[in-house]
Amino acid sequence: MRLWHKCLIEFLPDQQLLGQWRECCAIASNLATLGTPNHLLVNVITEYPIDHFYTYTMELVYKEMTKRYFKVDPFTINRFNEHLFEYCGHDNFVIVDYNLLFQGWMSTRYLQQCILSLEELYDRGGIELKDWFKIVNGVRNMSVLCNETFENLFT
Repeated sequence: MRLWHKCLIEFLPDQQLLGQWRECCAIASNLATLGTPNHLLVNVITEYPIDHFYTYTMELVYKEMTKRYFKVDPFTINRFNEHLFEYCGHDNFVIVDYNLLFQGWMSTRYLQQCILSLEELYDRGGIELKDWFKIVNGVRNMSVLCNETFENLFT
């Protein structure tokens, strides 16, 4: 699994958003028990202060879930926080500025890779047409991509 690019969280279909929440919880558990996220595609989070992962999970993924009125068991949130405490020894996380969040990793190139993964999911029937249009329209309006890049993504 992967962490979707931070710019895509608000456009993810419900199934992918819920999957991202589960992935973040699994990463926190692996950090606590193994000291590593334990997956090649997400091991990079250990190159950043844990505040980045906390911010990504709670300020982007969790907040998007609450916007969509998903109910998240408070036990799950507490367990996520406990796992991070076990990993780093503190629970006073700093919210990282969005522009600095995973800077260097969540680049335009990574965004393009994530979009292509979502497109493959759509092509294979894993994303409905209405959800695909939400992604495409959301990406079209992103200021991080120029028009040329956008047009090349969906040809």
